[in-house]
Amino acid sequence: MALHRSIWADVAMPQSPPLQENIHVDACIVGAGISGLTTAYLLARAGRLVAVLDDGAVAGGMTQRTTAHISNMLDDGYVEIEKLHGREGARLAADSHTAAADRIETIVRQERIDCDFARLDGYLFLAEGGRREALEREFDAARRAGLRAVEFVARAPYASFDTGPCLRFPSAAQFHPLKYLARLAQAIEHDGGRIFTGTHVTSIEGGVPAVVQAGQHVVTADAVVVATNVPVNDRVTIHTKQAPYMTYVIAARVPQGTVPQVLSWDTGDPYHYIRLHGDLLIVGGEDHKSGQASDTPERHRRLEAWARKRFPMMGAVEYAWGGQVMETQDGLAFIGRNPADHDNVYVVTGDSGMGITHGTIAGMLLSDLILGQTNPWAKLYDPARVTLGAAVDFARENSNVALQYTEWLTGGDVASVDEIRPDSGAIVRKGLEKIAVYRDPQGKLHERNAACPHLGCVVHWNRAETTWDCPCHGSRFDRYGKVINGPANRDLAPAQKSQDKRAA
Repeated sequence: MALHRSIWADVAMPQSPPLQENIHVDACIVGAGISGLTTAYLLARAGRLVAVLDDGAVAGGMTQRTTAHISNMLDDGYVEIEKLHGREGARLAADSHTAAADRIETIVRQERIDCDFARLDGYLFLAEGGRREALEREFDAARRAGLRAVEFVARAPYASFDTGPCLRFPSAAQFHPLKYLARLAQAIEHDGGRIFTGTHVTSIEGGVPAVVQAGQHVVTADAVVVATNVPVNDRVTIHTKQAPYMTYVIAARVPQGTVPQVLSWDTGDPYHYIRLHGDLLIVGGEDHKSGQASDTPERHRRLEAWARKRFPMMGAVEYAWGGQVMETQDGLAFIGRNPADHDNVYVVTGDSGMGITHGTIAGMLLSDLILGQTNPWAKLYDPARVTLGAAVDFARENSNVALQYTEWLTGGDVASVDEIRPDSGAIVRKGLEKIAVYRDPQGKLHERNAACPHLGCVVHWNRAETTWDCPCHGSRFDRYGKVINGPANRDLAPAQKSQDKRAA
């Protein structure tokens, strides 16, 4: 039976204490994933005193669930990026993702990090039914963006199936993300930085100084960076400009040498992505809007069927997991000063499927802004930007969010808790309220109010991940209702404590 966790999770990460005193630092970073740790590392290297706070472990959030592709082949493609951001914007996007890969390689070399970093080729090939013209347009757009080394080739180097024509993106890379971040955390502390895990931030206030409240203690700082995958300090501003999507991954062993060491992606929607880690073949895809699919276990089975058709030599699936990506309205992350906030509060969100490179770009860009240095990518990634060409997507996604509130008018998933099987969950209506009910393997029921504490949408049960997922803005909660992903910043309320779902 496949282990339901990512293949990276076996790495022992550095142990850090919770915050137990009031402190003052130059920069306080909330979130210890790729974005937060890269920002902290670069600031500490520049001589700034930093503190990193996380309510979980180092790299214990969505960074742990990545497949760690490092590439300047953007998920949304250069045709779309050029349409939305212009030719110069596409060039800057290509330049920034290229620079992110180079910076990771530089850090690996300078810090002597043993994290399986390797440069390799990436291949974009057609999904079934795809047209060659789409690749030709993408090739031309990538070249206009400055990626002159991209090549149009007859096929990717897989012996087990013929991809047909594809684009080769040279100098892509891969690594073991947790081995990399474990060493980054050590380097931060070596340079005088402090990392506090098991520390839940309850409020963030900009100003001079900024104040970050975590339980009974506070961190005051000249600058604050909110790097929590989805900002927990905003209720609306950023969240209307991006949408949460779940993506799924499987890993199975293949005989040594039967699959080439390359990255690859197809042009499907949703698309599939492939890489190797040792003799483990990693295949991902089957994305859907978070909280808006009832067939989540089937996603892993469909991935396996797709993979076996192309890699018949693969063994049994050993790992199966999922993660959440935030898709922005215009294909690029939001990195910079938090809109409608004090000038010393910064955010990073909207990985758009490029979490490793966007997270590294965030470290480079935010450290420059905090240090008072100019950065050529600042305007492109500005969280306050308005992309006129994305208006249709903006309207569609927000109409979808509005539709989710009609859930309060419907019945539950089941008529009675008696229908809920062990280690499963469902929504049950009780009078005017909806209750998120989980039955544990021993048969005990755990009931929470189904209203997401962010803006009151009804959460949905994700059978594959055994989580409660909000279909509006991506908040996620474990089976017992504990918050594991923002924008919600507190747990689902106990069922017996009714809350106003319109002002939750």
